[in-house]
Amino acid sequence: MRLRLIRNAALVLDYGGTRFLIDPDLAPRHSRESFTGRSPNPMVELPVAAADVGADVDVIVVSHLHEDHFDRTEPLDHRLPVLCQPGDDETIRAAGFTNVSVVAEATSVGDVAIRRTGGRHGLGEVGEWMGAVSGFVLTADREPTLYWAGDTVLCDEVRNVLEHERPDVVVTHSCGARWPDSNDEPVLIVMDAMQTIECCSLTGGVVVATHMEALDHATVSRAELRQAAASAGVPDDRLRIPLDGELLEFT
Repeated sequence: MRLRLIRNAALVLDYGGTRFLIDPDLAPRHSRESFTGRSPNPMVELPVAAADVGADVDVIVVSHLHEDHFDRTEPLDHRLPVLCQPGDDETIRAAGFTNVSVVAEATSVGDVAIRRTGGRHGLGEVGEWMGAVSGFVLTADREPTLYWAGDTVLCDEVRNVLEHERPDVVVTHSCGARWPDSNDEPVLIVMDAMQTIECCSLTGGVVVATHMEALDHATVSRAELRQAAASAGVPDDRLRIPLDGELLEFT
């Protein structure tokens, strides 16, 4: 398995003989509005040209339709197969993609089995506003089991996968992004440092922390997560925190 972080949640994943592009957001730096008034989004440029991100991709996976997970897809081949959660297919087709399949529960691509998992993009009313989100568990012969948790806090759905399936590699979104509720109180909508570290304790595998330092509603940097992990006694080989453009390989 080879996993390359592009930026934020976008990954290129080589797994079981298939190249997946997960949650493509290829927008230029500062091309979208700020969430908090701190900076326009995305805050950083792509580490490679947008046109090169989709090179040799076989399948696109879209976890949900927030713009930092599905935006500015013009450089991609719109004939590529796209996998998505129920309810998102019409919007993806409207964006010009012609081969869109809904993953209600599970599917397969070549030799790769894919199962959709649930999550909570925040709790209470903020979670309701954020809408449905998905993660995915991938398995294939001679590959480590991969759990890509998606845009979620550490909740029962995530704990169930970690504790009962014991994936070898877990990809988390760990920037501690927050969104205000109706009382203007900030509510956590993806994992923060504490929840990411707890994920490390719930699985015997490696946690790969992504979705960091790209959006202005984030509250945790890579350095802060590394420092928190070191203070908690989590070794570097149990928590990987890749830079944009970095390639990780797992056997």
